[in-house]
Amino acid sequence: MSEKPMPEDLPAEDDEARLSRRRVIGTGAALGGAALGGALAATAGGAARAEHGSATPASDASAKLDTEAHLFRLTSAEPNRYDGGTLRGAHEGTFPVLTGQQASVYYVELEIGGLREPHWHPTAWELNYIISGTADWTILGTHPDGTYRNDAFEAKQGDLVFVPQGFFHYFANSSTEQPLQVLVVFNTSAQEPNDDIGIVATVNSLPREILAAAFGVPVAAFGAVPTEVKPVVITKRT
Repeated sequence: MSEKPMPEDLPAEDDEARLSRRRVIGTGAALGGAALGGALAATAGGAARAEHGSATPASDASAKLDTEAHLFRLTSAEPNRYDGGTLRGAHEGTFPVLTGQQASVYYVELEIGGLREPHWHPTAWELNYIISGTADWTILGTHPDGTYRNDAFEAKQGDLVFVPQGFFHYFANSSTEQPLQVLVVFNTSAQEPNDDIGIVATVNSLPREILAAAFGVPVAAFGAVPTEVKPVVITKRT
């Protein structure tokens, strides 16, 4: 039997032969790795399908979407009409998807000379966006220094006005040529009358003699104050 040649007995490889051999080995390793990776991926995919089931077709996924209506055509809604303008609201009573979401939206349109009764909201702040026209605003609230701060200003198209929760405020159409359109957003799902206390309601919540003492005038001075309390008042300047 012939003896197996020892490494030192093998013919020497030149540089080109060694390079060729390394290429063959590297290619084989790469192909083997790719095959192994593919096998592992297939195995993992099969396990995932076995555990979670097949992918849900798009049509089936669509059928599982919330069936609640998510669209409310605010400006097309039937408005509440007042002497000085109109009010349309998207709240839990008209737009059920808002129930429990702490959000409601109103579209207010004030005619020339129209104004929103001075009022305040005990449990909600509001953010007002001026869609068109100009508005006179007054916002009254206490501040850390213990004094009252009364902000009076004019807001124009494209402006935002924020009224903190509980601050007394009003706005009016300051234009003599065009209506005022305002989008009002509240952090409450309830309709506005449920969180709206107007100045007429405030005055009528107190006995006339208390009002007279607070204002330093005779009780008779409040004889002409109306006693009818309305939930929302949009009226005109007299």
